[in-house]
Amino acid sequence: RKEEELDSKDAIILHQFSRPTNGVPSLSPFCLKMETYLRMADLPYQNYFDGKLSPQGKMPWIEYNHTQVSGTEFIIDFLEEKLGVNLNKHLGPHERAVSRAVTKMVEEHLYWTLTYCQWVENLHETQKMVSLFGPFSDLLKWILCHLTKGIVKREMFGHGIGRFSEEEMYTLMEKDMRTLASLLGDKKYIMGPKISTVDATVFGHLAQAMWTLPGTRPERLIKGELINLAMYCERIRRKFWPEWHHDDDNTLYESEESSEASKTYSPLQDFSFYSRTETFDEEGNSISQTPDTDYTGHSLFDSDVDMDEYRDYEQRK
Repeated sequence: RKEEELDSKDAIILHQFSRPTNGVPSLSPFCLKMETYLRMADLPYQNYFDGKLSPQGKMPWIEYNHTQVSGTEFIIDFLEEKLGVNLNKHLGPHERAVSRAVTKMVEEHLYWTLTYCQWVENLHETQKMVSLFGPFSDLLKWILCHLTKGIVKREMFGHGIGRFSEEEMYTLMEKDMRTLASLLGDKKYIMGPKISTVDATVFGHLAQAMWTLPGTRPERLIKGELINLAMYCERIRRKFWPEWHHDDDNTLYESEESSEASKTYSPLQDFSFYSRTETFDEEGNSISQTPDTDYTGHSLFDSDVDMDEYRDYEQRK
Protein backbone atom coordinates (compact mmCIF):
# COMPACT_ATOMS: atom_id res chain seq x y z
CA ARG A 1 0.00 0.00 0.00
CA LYS A 2 1.32 3.39 -0.96
CA GLU A 3 2.25 5.37 2.14
CA GLU A 4 0.51 8.65 2.76
CA GLU A 5 2.80 11.58 2.04
CA LEU A 6 3.12 13.93 4.97
CA ASP A 7 3.76 17.62 4.56
CA SER A 8 5.84 18.66 7.58
CA LYS A 9 6.31 22.27 6.46
CA ASP A 10 6.06 24.37 9.63
CA ALA A 11 4.22 21.49 11.31
CA ILE A 12 5.36 19.07 14.00
CA ILE A 13 4.40 15.54 13.00
CA LEU A 14 4.71 13.13 15.91
CA HIS A 15 5.17 9.48 15.00
CA GLN A 16 4.19 7.12 17.77
CA PHE A 17 2.48 3.82 18.58
CA SER A 18 -1.31 3.52 18.30
CA ARG A 19 -3.51 4.46 21.23
CA PRO A 20 -4.17 1.49 23.56
CA THR A 21 -7.71 0.34 24.24
CA ASN A 22 -7.86 1.32 27.94
CA GLY A 23 -8.05 5.09 27.42
CA VAL A 24 -4.40 5.82 28.25
CA PRO A 25 -2.67 7.81 25.47
CA SER A 26 0.28 5.40 25.17
CA LEU A 27 1.79 2.26 26.66
CA SER A 28 5.20 3.74 25.84
CA PRO A 29 6.53 6.12 28.53
CA PHE A 30 8.65 7.90 25.93
CA CYS A 31 5.72 8.48 23.55
CA LEU A 32 3.64 9.79 26.45
CA LYS A 33 6.56 11.95 27.57
CA MET A 34 6.95 13.50 24.12
CA GLU A 35 3.26 14.23 23.55
CA THR A 36 2.92 15.63 27.08
CA TYR A 37 5.94 17.86 26.48
CA LEU A 38 4.37 19.25 23.30
CA ARG A 39 1.25 20.11 25.28
CA MET A 40 3.25 21.63 28.11
CA ALA A 41 5.14 23.80 25.62
CA ASP A 42 1.84 24.57 23.83
CA LEU A 43 3.22 23.49 20.46
CA PRO A 44 0.61 22.41 17.87
CA TYR A 45 1.37 18.96 16.51
CA GLN A 46 -0.09 16.23 14.36
CA ASN A 47 -0.13 12.60 15.50
CA TYR A 48 0.75 9.90 13.02
CA PHE A 49 0.11 6.40 14.36
CA ASP A 50 1.99 4.47 11.68
CA GLY A 51 4.09 2.38 14.08
CA LYS A 52 7.08 2.95 11.81
CA LEU A 53 10.35 3.35 13.70
CA SER A 54 12.82 6.11 12.92
CA PRO A 55 15.97 5.32 10.88
CA GLN A 56 17.71 4.85 14.26
CA GLY A 57 15.08 2.32 15.30
CA LYS A 58 13.50 4.74 17.79
CA MET A 59 9.95 5.60 18.76
CA PRO A 60 8.72 8.31 19.06
CA TRP A 61 10.23 10.57 16.43
CA ILE A 62 9.18 13.77 14.71
CA GLU A 63 9.29 15.45 11.34
CA TYR A 64 9.50 19.22 11.07
CA ASN A 65 10.12 21.05 7.80
CA HIS A 66 11.13 17.69 6.29
CA THR A 67 13.76 17.14 9.00
CA GLN A 68 13.52 13.90 10.97
CA VAL A 69 14.62 13.81 14.61
CA SER A 70 14.46 10.81 16.94
CA GLY A 71 15.19 10.35 20.63
CA THR A 72 13.13 12.47 23.02
CA GLU A 73 16.15 14.37 24.35
CA PHE A 74 17.29 15.32 20.85
CA ILE A 75 13.73 16.16 19.80
CA ILE A 76 13.38 18.59 22.70
CA ASP A 77 16.77 20.17 21.95
CA PHE A 78 15.75 20.52 18.30
CA LEU A 79 12.42 22.18 19.12
CA GLU A 80 14.07 24.55 21.61
CA GLU A 81 16.55 25.66 18.93
CA LYS A 82 14.06 25.92 16.06
CA LEU A 83 11.01 27.31 17.87
CA GLY A 84 12.55 29.09 20.85
CA VAL A 85 10.59 27.18 23.50
CA ASN A 86 12.20 26.44 26.85
CA LEU A 87 10.35 24.99 29.82
CA ASN A 88 13.53 25.25 31.93
CA LYS A 89 14.30 28.93 31.57
CA HIS A 90 13.26 29.58 35.19
CA LEU A 91 15.75 27.00 36.50
CA GLY A 92 19.24 27.88 37.73
CA PRO A 93 22.39 25.86 36.91
CA HIS A 94 22.06 23.67 40.02
CA GLU A 95 18.38 22.99 39.36
CA ARG A 96 19.13 22.09 35.74
CA ALA A 97 21.78 19.63 36.93
CA VAL A 98 19.34 18.04 39.38
CA SER A 99 16.71 17.91 36.64
CA ARG A 100 19.05 16.05 34.31
CA ALA A 101 20.09 13.62 37.05
CA VAL A 102 16.44 12.83 37.79
CA THR A 103 15.74 12.37 34.07
CA LYS A 104 18.56 9.87 33.70
CA MET A 105 17.51 7.94 36.81
CA VAL A 106 13.99 7.64 35.44
CA GLU A 107 14.87 6.85 31.82
CA GLU A 108 17.90 4.62 32.37
CA HIS A 109 16.88 2.80 35.56
CA LEU A 110 13.23 3.07 36.62
CA TYR A 111 12.16 2.58 33.01
CA TRP A 112 13.53 -0.97 32.89
CA THR A 113 11.83 -2.14 36.07
CA LEU A 114 8.46 -0.74 34.96
CA THR A 115 8.97 -2.26 31.50
CA TYR A 116 9.66 -5.64 33.11
CA CYS A 117 6.41 -5.38 35.05
CA GLN A 118 4.51 -4.28 31.93
CA TRP A 119 5.87 -6.68 29.30
CA VAL A 120 7.03 -9.70 31.33
CA GLU A 121 5.24 -10.15 34.65
CA ASN A 122 1.97 -8.44 33.63
CA LEU A 123 2.01 -9.41 29.95
CA HIS A 124 -1.50 -10.89 29.95
CA GLU A 125 -3.06 -7.59 31.08
CA THR A 126 -0.86 -5.55 28.73
CA GLN A 127 -1.95 -7.72 25.81
CA LYS A 128 -5.57 -6.70 26.44
CA MET A 129 -4.62 -3.03 26.07
CA VAL A 130 -2.75 -3.34 22.76
CA SER A 131 -4.77 -1.89 19.90
CA LEU A 132 -4.92 -4.16 16.84
CA PHE A 133 -7.94 -4.77 14.63
CA GLY A 134 -8.85 -7.32 11.99
CA PRO A 135 -9.85 -10.97 11.69
CA PHE A 136 -6.59 -12.22 13.24
CA SER A 137 -6.12 -9.42 15.77
CA ASP A 138 -6.05 -11.70 18.83
CA LEU A 139 -3.40 -13.92 17.32
CA LEU A 140 -1.37 -10.95 16.12
CA LYS A 141 -1.55 -9.33 19.57
CA TRP A 142 -0.37 -12.57 21.19
CA ILE A 143 2.57 -12.81 18.76
CA LEU A 144 3.46 -9.11 19.10
CA CYS A 145 3.37 -9.15 22.90
CA HIS A 146 5.44 -12.32 23.24
CA LEU A 147 7.99 -11.00 20.75
CA THR A 148 8.16 -7.80 22.80
CA LYS A 149 8.60 -9.86 25.99
CA GLY A 150 11.59 -11.63 24.46
CA ILE A 151 13.13 -8.35 23.28
CA VAL A 152 12.63 -6.73 26.69
CA LYS A 153 14.26 -9.64 28.54
CA ARG A 154 17.21 -9.67 26.13
CA GLU A 155 17.76 -5.91 26.35
CA MET A 156 17.43 -5.93 30.13
CA PHE A 157 20.08 -8.64 30.33
CA GLY A 158 22.37 -6.56 28.10
CA HIS A 159 21.71 -3.49 30.24
CA GLY A 160 22.63 -5.49 33.34
CA ILE A 161 19.52 -4.94 35.39
CA GLY A 162 17.96 -8.08 33.90
CA ARG A 163 20.64 -10.23 35.53
CA PHE A 164 19.06 -9.71 38.94
CA SER A 165 16.18 -11.69 40.40
CA GLU A 166 12.64 -10.37 40.10
CA GLU A 167 12.62 -9.43 43.79
CA GLU A 168 15.88 -7.53 43.42
CA MET A 169 14.53 -5.64 40.40
CA TYR A 170 11.44 -4.61 42.34
CA THR A 171 13.66 -3.47 45.20
CA LEU A 172 15.47 -1.16 42.76
CA MET A 173 12.14 0.07 41.37
CA GLU A 174 10.87 0.87 44.85
CA LYS A 175 14.04 2.82 45.68
CA ASP A 176 13.62 4.93 42.54
CA MET A 177 9.95 5.63 43.24
CA ARG A 178 10.68 6.57 46.85
CA THR A 179 13.41 8.91 45.62
CA LEU A 180 10.92 10.64 43.32
CA ALA A 181 8.38 10.90 46.13
CA SER A 182 11.01 12.50 48.40
CA LEU A 183 12.11 14.93 45.69
CA LEU A 184 8.53 15.95 45.00
CA GLY A 185 7.50 16.26 48.63
CA ASP A 186 4.56 18.66 48.84
CA LYS A 187 5.62 20.70 45.79
CA LYS A 188 3.34 21.09 42.79
CA TYR A 189 5.96 19.86 40.32
CA ILE A 190 9.34 18.15 40.62
CA MET A 191 11.38 21.37 40.51
CA GLY A 192 8.88 23.64 42.28
CA PRO A 193 5.69 25.55 41.49
CA LYS A 194 6.39 25.78 37.73
CA ILE A 195 6.36 23.03 35.16
CA SER A 196 9.67 21.98 33.58
CA THR A 197 10.86 19.38 31.07
CA VAL A 198 11.62 16.80 33.75
CA ASP A 199 7.90 16.69 34.59
CA ALA A 200 7.10 15.34 31.14
CA THR A 201 9.66 12.59 31.70
CA VAL A 202 8.52 11.65 35.20
CA PHE A 203 4.84 11.77 34.26
CA GLY A 204 5.35 9.62 31.16
CA HIS A 205 6.82 6.86 33.31
CA LEU A 206 4.73 7.13 36.47
CA ALA A 207 1.55 7.18 34.38
CA GLN A 208 2.34 3.60 33.37
CA ALA A 209 2.29 2.58 37.04
CA MET A 210 -0.86 4.60 37.68
CA TRP A 211 -3.01 3.46 34.76
CA THR A 212 -1.53 0.47 32.90
CA LEU A 213 -0.43 -1.95 35.63
CA PRO A 214 -3.56 -2.92 37.59
CA GLY A 215 -2.92 -4.89 40.76
CA THR A 216 0.86 -4.80 40.44
CA ARG A 217 3.45 -3.71 42.98
CA PRO A 218 4.19 -0.34 41.34
CA GLU A 219 0.47 0.51 41.21
CA ARG A 220 -0.05 -0.44 44.85
CA LEU A 221 2.96 1.63 45.84
CA ILE A 222 2.03 4.80 43.94
CA LYS A 223 -1.63 4.67 45.00
CA GLY A 224 -0.80 3.71 48.57
CA GLU A 225 2.28 4.79 50.45
CA LEU A 226 3.54 7.23 47.79
CA ILE A 227 0.25 9.03 47.35
CA ASN A 228 1.94 12.35 46.55
CA LEU A 229 3.13 10.79 43.27
CA ALA A 230 -0.44 9.76 42.45
CA MET A 231 -1.68 13.30 43.11
CA TYR A 232 1.17 14.63 40.96
CA CYS A 233 0.13 12.38 38.05
CA GLU A 234 -3.51 13.44 38.42
CA ARG A 235 -2.51 17.09 38.50
CA ILE A 236 -0.66 16.83 35.20
CA ARG A 237 -3.32 14.66 33.58
CA ARG A 238 -6.08 17.15 34.38
CA LYS A 239 -4.10 20.16 33.27
CA PHE A 240 -2.63 18.88 30.00
CA TRP A 241 -4.92 15.95 29.11
CA PRO A 242 -8.47 17.21 29.81
CA GLU A 243 -10.00 14.68 27.38
CA TRP A 244 -8.21 11.69 28.97
CA HIS A 245 -10.70 9.89 31.17
CA HIS A 246 -10.03 6.59 32.94
CA ASP A 247 -12.85 4.29 34.01
CA ASP A 248 -11.18 3.69 37.37
CA ASP A 249 -10.88 7.36 38.33
CA ASN A 250 -10.70 7.57 42.11
CA THR A 251 -12.31 10.37 44.08
CA LEU A 252 -9.34 10.10 46.44
CA TYR A 253 -7.52 12.51 44.11
CA GLU A 254 -10.41 14.97 43.79
CA SER A 255 -10.02 18.45 45.26
CA GLU A 256 -12.69 20.10 47.37
CA GLU A 257 -13.04 22.65 44.57
CA SER A 258 -13.98 20.04 41.98
CA SER A 259 -17.58 20.07 40.80
CA GLU A 260 -19.74 17.61 38.91
CA ALA A 261 -19.01 19.53 35.72
CA SER A 262 -15.30 18.83 36.11
CA LYS A 263 -16.06 15.10 35.87
CA THR A 264 -17.49 15.37 32.34
CA TYR A 265 -14.87 14.38 29.80
CA SER A 266 -14.75 14.13 26.04
CA PRO A 267 -13.17 10.91 24.72
CA LEU A 268 -9.47 10.67 23.94
CA GLN A 269 -9.11 11.11 20.21
CA ASP A 270 -6.53 10.52 17.54
CA PHE A 271 -6.03 14.21 16.88
CA SER A 272 -5.33 15.76 13.54
CA PHE A 273 -3.78 18.97 14.77
CA TYR A 274 -3.77 19.65 18.48
CA SER A 275 -3.04 22.86 20.33
CA ARG A 276 -3.68 23.45 24.02
CA THR A 277 -4.13 27.20 23.47
CA GLU A 278 -7.61 26.85 21.99
CA THR A 279 -9.86 24.31 23.69
CA PHE A 280 -13.51 23.97 22.73
CA ASP A 281 -16.50 22.64 24.59
CA GLU A 282 -19.18 20.37 23.10
CA GLU A 283 -21.05 23.34 21.59
CA GLY A 284 -17.90 24.60 19.90
CA ASN A 285 -17.44 27.55 22.23
CA SER A 286 -13.89 28.53 23.05
CA ILE A 287 -12.77 27.97 26.64
CA SER A 288 -9.89 30.10 27.84
CA GLN A 289 -7.28 28.38 29.95
CA THR A 290 -4.86 29.80 32.45
CA PRO A 291 -1.92 28.08 34.13
CA ASP A 292 -4.03 27.47 37.26
CA THR A 293 -7.31 26.31 35.69
CA ASP A 294 -8.38 23.18 33.90
CA TYR A 295 -10.54 22.90 30.76
CA THR A 296 -13.72 23.55 32.75
CA GLY A 297 -12.41 26.81 34.17
CA HIS A 298 -12.19 25.35 37.68
CA SER A 299 -9.05 25.74 39.74
CA LEU A 300 -6.69 22.78 39.75
CA PHE A 301 -5.96 21.28 43.13
CA ASP A 302 -2.47 22.12 44.33
CA SER A 303 -1.58 19.34 46.79
CA ASP A 304 -0.24 21.02 49.90
CA VAL A 305 1.44 23.91 48.10
CA ASP A 306 0.51 27.36 49.35
CA MET A 307 -0.31 28.91 45.99
CA ASP A 308 -1.33 32.24 47.53
CA GLU A 309 2.25 32.82 48.60
CA TYR A 310 3.44 31.83 45.12
CA ARG A 311 1.05 34.29 43.40
CA ASP A 312 2.18 37.09 45.74
CA TYR A 313 5.76 36.28 44.86
CA GLU A 314 4.97 36.35 41.14
CA GLN A 315 3.28 39.73 41.49
CA ARG A 316 6.30 41.17 43.32
CA LYS A 317 8.49 39.94 40.46
